[in-house]
Amino acid sequence: MARPLGTLDPAILDRLSGLELVARKAVEGFMSGMHASPQRGSSVEFAQHRAYAPGDETKKIDWKVFARSERLVVKEYVEETNLSLNILVDASESMAFSSLPWSKFDYARWGAAALAHLVLSKRDTAGLVIFDTEMRAKVPPGNGGPQEVAILRELQKATPGGPTGVGSVLKALAPRLRHRGITAIFSDFFDEIDTIMDGVKRLVHRGHEIILIQVVDPLEMSFDLDKLVKLEGLEGAGDLKIDPKAIREAYLEEIQAHSKELARQARSLSLDYLRVSTDEPLDAVLSAYLARRFARARGGAS
Repeated sequence: MARPLGTLDPAILDRLSGLELVARKAVEGFMSGMHASPQRGSSVEFAQHRAYAPGDETKKIDWKVFARSERLVVKEYVEETNLSLNILVDASESMAFSSLPWSKFDYARWGAAALAHLVLSKRDTAGLVIFDTEMRAKVPPGNGGPQEVAILRELQKATPGGPTGVGSVLKALAPRLRHRGITAIFSDFFDEIDTIMDGVKRLVHRGHEIILIQVVDPLEMSFDLDKLVKLEGLEGAGDLKIDPKAIREAYLEEIQAHSKELARQARSLSLDYLRVSTDEPLDAVLSAYLARRFARARGGAS
């Protein structure tokens, strides 16, 4: 079985640096250190000419145009701005589930650490929120080496526990995430989908680009159990002994329907939705996802 990146060791995370060439050209410069915004500024990328107006700096006048036409025009440029990435990681008790040596929460924090590493290595901005029914830990957006240390520290010391409240947390965070940009949410999304999407819509309304990354365990998706098992209730539910054969069909139908509806509503809002299984190598998952973004961005630009 292929193993995901199972450590937060920076040497392991450095294996992901090869994604940089793909990521540099993704939508809005995702994972890129330099990308354009609609704002007009004074960077090196020319945008347009406009007529000179009293008060404009004379150094912005295009004298070559004046020599040809005797018209005073100034150069405008596209301002280069830093990418801001908000990383949200679900640390509710259901994320502790595992049929492998690592849990869904472990996989989510490795993914979060990898994204932070890639963004911060390009001198862009990243922040972190760890939550269950409320925000449990936060690293405000920042950049540089100390920022990565702070994010990794919070990810390393966090442990999953308590009920989940993805939708309510997103609604509460919407007015507090002032750095608009990309918001990547790692969760199993075992919450009411309408509630989740209500919170997502508030973030979208405030100008955030949302990436929903649903982390699942392979056993959750196969329910490949043959013997009588004792299910320990998560997030306040009780324990129950069951014959897995008796409920497998209904269970699989329910969990597949939940994921399909989450994906459908994400598509309706033009959001990225990615379902990943914890037995998939993390670097391969991220590389494939970023390659798809790159291909989509090129197709939209052609």
